[in-house]
Amino acid sequence: METSLHKAPQKRQVPAIIFLLLLWEAGGASIRYPVVEETDGGSVVGNLAKDLGLSLRELVFRGAQILSKGNKQLLQLEQKSGNLLLKEKLDREELCGSTNPCILHFQVLLKSPVQFIQGEIQLQDVNDHAPEFMEDEILLKVLESSHPGAAFPLKIAQDLDVGSNTVQNYTISTNAHFHLLTRNHSDGRKYPELVLDKALDREEQAQIRLTLTALDSGSPPKTGTTQVVIVVLDINDNAPEFAQGLYQVQVQENSPVGSLVIAVSARDLDAGTNGELSYSLFQSSNQVLRAFEINTITGEIRVRKLLDFEEIQSYRMEIEATDGGGLSGKCTVVIYVMDVNDNAPELTMSLLISDIPENSPETVVAVFGISDPDSGDNGKMVCSIQDHLPFLLKPNEENFYTLVTERALDRESKAEYNITITVSDMGTPRLTTQHTITVQVSDINDNAPAFTQTSYTLFVHENNSPALHIGTISATDSDSGSNAHIIYSLLPPHDPQLGLDSLISINADNGQLFALRAMDYEALQAFEFHVGATDGGSPALSSQALVRVVVLDDNDNAPFVLYPLQNASAPCTELLPRAAEPGYLVTKVVAVDRDSGQNAWLSFQLLKATEPGLFSVWAHNGEVRTTRLLSERDVPKHRLLLLGQGQWRSSALCQCHTACASGGWLLSALPASARGGAQSRA
Repeated sequence: METSLHKAPQKRQVPAIIFLLLLWEAGGASIRYPVVEETDGGSVVGNLAKDLGLSLRELVFRGAQILSKGNKQLLQLEQKSGNLLLKEKLDREELCGSTNPCILHFQVLLKSPVQFIQGEIQLQDVNDHAPEFMEDEILLKVLESSHPGAAFPLKIAQDLDVGSNTVQNYTISTNAHFHLLTRNHSDGRKYPELVLDKALDREEQAQIRLTLTALDSGSPPKTGTTQVVIVVLDINDNAPEFAQGLYQVQVQENSPVGSLVIAVSARDLDAGTNGELSYSLFQSSNQVLRAFEINTITGEIRVRKLLDFEEIQSYRMEIEATDGGGLSGKCTVVIYVMDVNDNAPELTMSLLISDIPENSPETVVAVFGISDPDSGDNGKMVCSIQDHLPFLLKPNEENFYTLVTERALDRESKAEYNITITVSDMGTPRLTTQHTITVQVSDINDNAPAFTQTSYTLFVHENNSPALHIGTISATDSDSGSNAHIIYSLLPPHDPQLGLDSLISINADNGQLFALRAMDYEALQAFEFHVGATDGGSPALSSQALVRVVVLDDNDNAPFVLYPLQNASAPCTELLPRAAEPGYLVTKVVAVDRDSGQNAWLSFQLLKATEPGLFSVWAHNGEVRTTRLLSERDVPKHRLLLLGQGQWRSSALCQCHTACASGGWLLSALPASARGGAQSRA
């Protein structure tokens, strides 16, 4: 086994994240293995790990993969041993035909980092085919006037083997008139030539039958035989002659069956039947006989079956023109098959990574090879992807490409890419192959939660029930999966005296805020705190928002009378002069309410009086005034019952007496028990 390997230094390296990242290596490397055809499938070709200078662990870690041109895989890699194995028995004749040496190319792809190593199998021939003549009997017509030393080429035997395993020699059975020489064609093939040793006499022996044997030099050698029937003819002194000794012509590979390729022409100066010519293919291979046919009368050579440039590029044949007297002339025709663009490019995907983290720059997405069996411009290819995509195609050796990300991707901008790889040849018309791959961009935690508002103001009425839902804060996260799962929390307040844990709780899953106990507006009108939103990524990201809770006042405090005093043991007494004018200020009731806003607005009214029309109270300031002049008929002592109430009907009562005879009147507050009764009566 012959192996050769050369590694070039690394030119560039991109760190690995969680999968393949690109490492470009310049320079070439090659390995070569000789394999004997017909070797059983599963046989060991060589040890790839040893030939590459890698340990088995390195071979597995670097993701070694065997790539063959086209879709047929000839080799497989045994990971546990590093051995290259044949996938099946190889037939040299099927794979290479008459081409010698038979070289089968393959590549070794090392994925991490990416490196391509050229490889080839040199398939060695075994002698598994015997020589075979196309005809069981060869008819040879020889003039009796032929002189000793005249040579007569005979038709060759076919042998699908190559080298020493193909036909190497011919022999003829023992006879008195001829011996046999083995000659070489210009293309290297060997052919038999019969040489006359002794003059013939048709009248003595009109026909001679000999056995022609073809031998190869295989081990063991194989043979094939045919019969040569020599017919001795009367004298015909002019042999046919072709206008050209060599004809060369081109034919398109897509020429339909029956198409005319060329018409060869010979002439014979003899007259009669000795001048009548018949054309035939002489010493032609099986490939020629299958592909072309000749009109025996006109010499026209036509296509017999569809040609394929990718299989055979040229045919060489000899044409024999034979006259009616048995003389013949020969010429050579070389037909060149011209390629047409009848094969679209092929794309073979060797590596595909369909899930790429969004923050990984220059990441390998795919490794693939392209091929086109056509030739010239028909086999030249260009490879491209759509414009305006964050991906690049980078060519490697031997029509292999690597698809990489041009920059770090952003899943939040685009989470999926459909990439169409287009391969076109340069033929006319151009043929194109497309292959579409889908690349998913996987999420990383690169976005912190964002609150829908920078600050929230929530309102709650005092005297609320415990565990009351007072509002919800909300945040969103543009990441996905656990990176977008948000947990809400209360952050420690700036004021350590606030006791936030006893006031508010938050649902960690949905951001709902609850009041833990009843609020008292008169003790706490508003308070502020921060809430946090933390995602489930690693590391976790968070943000915060300000929440202000405003306590709304309820009318939970009754007015309190400051004057007259509430705790007096007897009603208050005020004196009213007899000569008091209407509107005279008798007294003023003073009351307060601990509530705020409208809940603290007070109004006053006169509920009861000894003389209803004599006194009035101003609703907004509690001033008690006379409404008319006092008369002699008025009693000297009056009793007044006043009501002071808030906006929402919470109230307090007070009672006043006035004594007119003494020039004054009495105003007093009722005891607490009387207030309740008076309020209910009011």
